[in-house]
Amino acid sequence: MSIPDPPSGILDAQILDPEPDAERLAAFQHLAKCRENSGKKIIVASADALSHPAPAPLQLASSLLHLRTGQECAPDSLQQQFLAAGLEQVSQVHARQQFARRGGILDVFPTQAVDPLRLEFFDLQLDSLREFDLDSQTSIRRLDHAELILTSPVMENRICDWLFESDTIIALEEGIKNADMIFTDSPSGGALMVEAYGTPFAHFNAGDFVLQEAQQDTVFHHINQWLAEQWTIYIAAGSEGERERFRELSGTQLPESNYRFLDLSIPEGFVLRSAKMAVLSLGELLGRPQPSGGNNRLRRLEKVRSHAAATELDQLNEGDLVVHADYGIGRFRGLTDGENGEEELSIEYRHESTLHVPIDHSHLISRYVGVGGKTPALSRLGDGRWGKVRKSAETAIMDYAARLLRTHAERDSKHGYAHPADSRWMWEFENSFPFTETADQAQAISETKADMESSQPMDRLICGDVGFGKTEVAIRAAFKAVTGGSQVAILVPTTVLAEQHWRTFRERMSDFPIRIDLLSRFRKPSEITDTIRGVAEGSVDIVIGTHRLLSGDIVFHNLGLAIVDEEQRFGVKHKEQFKERFHQVDLLSLSATPIPRTLYLSLMGVRDMSTIDTPPPNRIPVHTSVCSYDERVIRDCIRRELERGGQVFFLHNRVQSIEIIRKRLLELVPEARILIGHGQMAREDLEEVMHTFVEGKADVLLSTTIIESGIDIPNANTIMIDRADRFGLADLYQLRGRVGRADRRAYAILMLPRDQVSTGDAKKRVSAIKQYTALGSGFKIAMRDLEIRGAGNLLGTKQSGHIAAVGFDLYCQLLRQSVEQLSGHKVRRRVDVVFRAGFIVFSESRYQEADDEKLPAYFPAEYIQDSKARVAAYREMASLTSLEELHAFESRLKDRYGPIPRPARNLIKVTRLRFEATMASVETVEIRGDRLMVQRNGGFLMVNNRQFPRLRSKHPSSMLSEAIEWLESLNRP
Repeated sequence: MSIPDPPSGILDAQILDPEPDAERLAAFQHLAKCRENSGKKIIVASADALSHPAPAPLQLASSLLHLRTGQECAPDSLQQQFLAAGLEQVSQVHARQQFARRGGILDVFPTQAVDPLRLEFFDLQLDSLREFDLDSQTSIRRLDHAELILTSPVMENRICDWLFESDTIIALEEGIKNADMIFTDSPSGGALMVEAYGTPFAHFNAGDFVLQEAQQDTVFHHINQWLAEQWTIYIAAGSEGERERFRELSGTQLPESNYRFLDLSIPEGFVLRSAKMAVLSLGELLGRPQPSGGNNRLRRLEKVRSHAAATELDQLNEGDLVVHADYGIGRFRGLTDGENGEEELSIEYRHESTLHVPIDHSHLISRYVGVGGKTPALSRLGDGRWGKVRKSAETAIMDYAARLLRTHAERDSKHGYAHPADSRWMWEFENSFPFTETADQAQAISETKADMESSQPMDRLICGDVGFGKTEVAIRAAFKAVTGGSQVAILVPTTVLAEQHWRTFRERMSDFPIRIDLLSRFRKPSEITDTIRGVAEGSVDIVIGTHRLLSGDIVFHNLGLAIVDEEQRFGVKHKEQFKERFHQVDLLSLSATPIPRTLYLSLMGVRDMSTIDTPPPNRIPVHTSVCSYDERVIRDCIRRELERGGQVFFLHNRVQSIEIIRKRLLELVPEARILIGHGQMAREDLEEVMHTFVEGKADVLLSTTIIESGIDIPNANTIMIDRADRFGLADLYQLRGRVGRADRRAYAILMLPRDQVSTGDAKKRVSAIKQYTALGSGFKIAMRDLEIRGAGNLLGTKQSGHIAAVGFDLYCQLLRQSVEQLSGHKVRRRVDVVFRAGFIVFSESRYQEADDEKLPAYFPAEYIQDSKARVAAYREMASLTSLEELHAFESRLKDRYGPIPRPARNLIKVTRLRFEATMASVETVEIRGDRLMVQRNGGFLMVNNRQFPRLRSKHPSSMLSEAIEWLESLNRP
C-alpha cells in the first residue's frame, strides 16, 4: 500500500483541495486494519509523506464511527453526531463533510471515503447501507458495514509511530540519478542493510526497432552470465502482449524455464547482488517507458463525468431564466397553488406578466442555457414574436439536420476500402498498451475498427477531454490501417502538436517495422523532400503534418485512413480542402472539447460519434489551492518544481504588463529560464516558443491564455494563475487541465489580490472557486459551460445563434425531433393526455382543506423536503415517454427518498394511466361520478361495447386502478 504525499506545505493557502488529506486518512485507516489483523504489508511512501504529521493510531481509532446494517441506531441521534462533528447540513450532498436528511434516509460524505454513503432506517434500525454516485445521486453498491471518520484527527505524530520495532525501513535515495540505488537499514533497530543497483540496460532508446541484434546480444549475454552464477531472474511485464513479444525475441537464447514473469509494470529494473537476484523491466528492455504505480489506485471523485442526469444542473432556482417551448424566455418564480387545486410553476415574463404552468406540463420548461454568456431579453406574452423566433430556429434546424443526413447518406452510398480484420500483430500491439483502457475508450476503439472493416468510408468523431485517451484510439486505427496494407495521413492544426504526435506514434510503434515521418517547418528541406518521395513511393506508412499535407505536391501511394486532430481549429477553407482530398478514404476526427450528452443523443444516426468521458484510472488529481498573491509563494513553488526536474506555467493574462512580470520572476528565481508567449506574437514566433518549452529548454512559460491546451507536456506539473478571480470556472478547469498528465503530483495555484480574498463580490468568487476546488457543484457547472462551448464548436456559428435564441435544451429537443422525422422514425413525444377526476387533489395545501373522500396525488413536502428537488422530480416525471422510464423513475425515488408515500404513489398511478391512454391513442380520460369517459379522435370510445362503462368500486383509489385496467384492455390484442 502507498501513503499519498501531503498537500504542498509551502502554500499559505486560504483554500486547499481536500482530496489529498482524504486519501492520506483512508491510507491510515487501511494501515490500522493491517495492524489490528497482524497483516503483512509493504508500505511505499515518499520522504514528504513520511515526515508530514500523521494521526496517532489510538486517536484515529477513537475518531471512527462504526456502522453495520441491522444495528440499533436512531437517525436523530446520528444527525446530532454529524452536526457536533462540524459537518454541514445541506439539501443534497455534493462534497466532503456534508450530510443531508430526508425522512428515514441520511446521506453523508465522510472525510476519508471514496464515495458518499446512504443510510436508510426502518424505525430505529439501520436497514440499508449503500454508496451512491454524486452526479446521479443514485446508489451504486450495497455494503454490510462501514467506518466513518467524521472529523480529521489531530495530526501530531509521524508514520514511524505506526511501525513495530521489528519492522524494516528501506530508504531509497531518489536524488542519485542513473546510478546505484542505496538502501539503508531502519534506525529503530532493524538489522537489514541492502544495496540495490540499476540494471545495465537502462539506457536503451526507442527507435524504429528496439532490441536490435547488438542490444539483444548485450541483454542475453548479461542474463546468461547471471544464470551461470545461479542467479534468480524476474521479468516485470504488465501485459500478455509484452510477454509474448519477449518470448519471440529471446527464442532459443533464453528458454522461459530460466526466468519468471512478474505481472506488474515498473519504470526501471534493479539488481540485488547480495541475494543474486535481478528484477528486469520489460518496458525498459523494449525501450518503452512504463507507468509507475499499481492499478489499484483509489477510485476518485473525478472518475467519471457521468452521463446520468446531473441533478443539480437540472434543478430550477427561483430567479433562473427558463424557456417555455410555447411562450418563450421567462424567469422562474417558484411553485404556487392553481385555481383548479393543482400545483403550478410560476414564470414571470416582460412587463411583469405571469404564466402559471400546471405540473403535468412542466416538461415544456427547461433552464435557459445560451452560448457566449449573454443574458437574453424576457419574452412578452401574446405578442407573437416568440412564435416567429421558434419557427425560424425550427426551419434552420430542419435544414441543418437534412444537410447532415444528406452527407451521411452520400458517404454510405460510396464504396471505400474495407480494412482486413485484426491480425496477430494487432493483438500484440494492443496488448503492449501499458495502461488499462477505460470502458468508453475501449468502446470507441471497437466502434472505429468496425467502421474501418466496413466497405463504406468511415466518418467518425471522437470527443473527449484532454488526456482521456483519444490519441490511443487514433494510434490503434493507424496501426490497423498500416498492417492492413494502406497509408495513414494525420492532419493537426500546429507544428508543435505535429511533433508531439510524431514522437508519441514512433514510441508506441517502435517494436514494428513502420515508417512514421513528419512534415514540419522545423524539419530540414532535405528531410521534407525525402518524406514527400517516401509518401509517393509508399515507403512512408504514416505521415504527420499541418495543412502542408493538403498541398498539391503531396501524392499518396495508397492512402486508406486520414486522422484530423482538433478539427474545429481549422478554418473553413482548410476543412473544404481535406473533405475534398479525403472524401473516399476513412476519416477519423478528434476533438478535445467534451460535448453534452443531450446533443450526442440528438445527433445519433446522422453523425458517427464516440465520446470518452472517463479519465485514465492512474490519473493523479491535481492539488488545487487558492491563496492571495504572495511573491514568497511564487518563488517557493517555482523552485520546488525545478528541484524535481519539472517545468512551470505562469499565467498572466495582460500583454501590457507581461514583461514586467518576467523581470520580477527573474529577480525572485534568477536561475530559471523564462519564456514569454502571448496572442500578439507572430504565429511562427509563438510556435518557436512552444517548441522550445516542449523540448525542455526552458523552465517557466509565462503566458496569456493563448497557449493551446491540446499540447501534452508531461514535465510541466505546476501552473500558477495570476488574478484567478477574472476567470470563469470553465476557464479555470481548462487551465488546470494543462498539468497533471504524468504519473507525478501536479499543482494548480489560483492567486487573488490580497485585499480581495475576503471582501465583497470577490469573496463570492472565492467561494465559487472553493466549490470548484472541492469538485462540488461548481465543478459540474464548469463542465456544463465547457460542454456548451463544445456544442457551439461542433455545430458552427450559425447554429450557435439559434441556440442563443431558443436555449440549448430546446434546441437539442428540436434537433432530435428533426433527425427522427427526416429519418422516417416515429418521433418520441412526451405523453399529453387530458385527465380529469373530481375526487383527485393534486396540491398538498388543497388536500389539507379537502374532505376525507378525496385522493391525494402529489409529492409531499415531508417526502421531498427541498423545493428545488421537488420541482425537479415533477419535471422529470412529466418528461417521461414510456412505462419502462416510469418504473426506473419510481426506483430512483425509493433509492433517494425512501419508501414512496401514498400521495406520491397515486401521482405515479395517474402517470401510468396517461401512458396506457397514449398507447391506446386516447386523448382524454375523465371519471365523472362512477362513469369512465374516454375520447379518441374527438369522439367517445366504446369500452367493452359500452360508451360510458360504470366503475364497480366507489373508493377513489380503486376507481383509479379500475380505470387503468379498462385502458389496459384497449391495448390487448
